[in-house]
Amino acid sequence: MELFYSKSIFDGKGVLSEEESSHCVRVLRHKIGDMINVIDGLGTFYECRITRTGKNTDFEVVSVVPSFGAHEYKLEMAVAPTKNMDRYEWFLEKSTEFGVDDIFPVIGEHSERKIIKSDRCNKILLSAAKQSLKGAVPVLHEACSVTDFISYPHKDLRIIAYCGEADKTSITGALSEYKAGLTSGDYPHITILIGPEGDFSREEAALAIKNGFVPVHLGESRLRTETAAVAAVSAVYFTFIK
Repeated sequence: MELFYSKSIFDGKGVLSEEESSHCVRVLRHKIGDMINVIDGLGTFYECRITRTGKNTDFEVVSVVPSFGAHEYKLEMAVAPTKNMDRYEWFLEKSTEFGVDDIFPVIGEHSERKIIKSDRCNKILLSAAKQSLKGAVPVLHEACSVTDFISYPHKDLRIIAYCGEADKTSITGALSEYKAGLTSGDYPHITILIGPEGDFSREEAALAIKNGFVPVHLGESRLRTETAAVAAVSAVYFTFIK
């Protein structure tokens, strides 16, 4: 299934951006009257009919599918950017395929990279959402410090994957215990904090634990930052899929 993206859908009509339109008309050779599938990036899927082609492509909405490709939980991933940006971009792509809602690049005391290119990252998120048949594109937030992120108000389960000394449970154990405590109608809301290549400082980890973050381990293997992040996203996915 080929998906296009549009943030301009109103009153049963919409338009593809110049980039999306070029792919639709010039590459895939769609023409007036053809049916196409469009997502709005907020979770809704639209079956549409092309009404005009050109620099931009106009369409009319034929049918609507809400919560297209949605997962039944909210997941926030706060992950320190890696020194090699390609690795962080891999995390963005794979976490989107599994299912994540918000991504916070966090800068810790041991971080080697403190700047990311948001435009490029957002393109990767959009491409991964379309590839994995999701109507919602994860929200990439502005980079912030680890301590600032910890101080934000967070709901429900808060997890910090930490290599340092601390009494830790497995991430699957923490997730299973949390799931067992949910009642019918509860909507799971999970926040996971992953540090840079040099891990969190003792002060950062202590602050997180003081603020209600549960320290967890991801098994005996030593994982790279991006691998640990994807492992955490997949653990949530496999805990809550039906």
